[in-house]
Amino acid sequence: MHALSLPTWWIHIASVLEWALAIMAITFWGERRDEPQWRWIALAMLPALVSAMAACTWHLFDNPDALKGLVVLQAFTTLMGNVALAAAAWNLLPAEPQP
Repeated sequence: MHALSLPTWWIHIASVLEWALAIMAITFWGERRDEPQWRWIALAMLPALVSAMAACTWHLFDNPDALKGLVVLQAFTTLMGNVALAAAAWNLLPAEPQP
């Protein structure tokens, strides 16, 4: 666990927890406003959460070559998360321009 400093670990863990909290907050926001399309944003955020967990796991075990697959998983889930978030954001656009 000594691959990262304690402050860096704090930032990594806080970011993962913050992202999970944001997913829950967006879900609650959509339910409260009765706008189910917000669930797509929350769902699209999950690959980025997996990406962050993969990065933290790799660092937890001191970045071993045996776990290089986690780096590939992290990169892939980041890409998929970005694409999914773009599609979900596009879904929030109104079908017709408001007058």
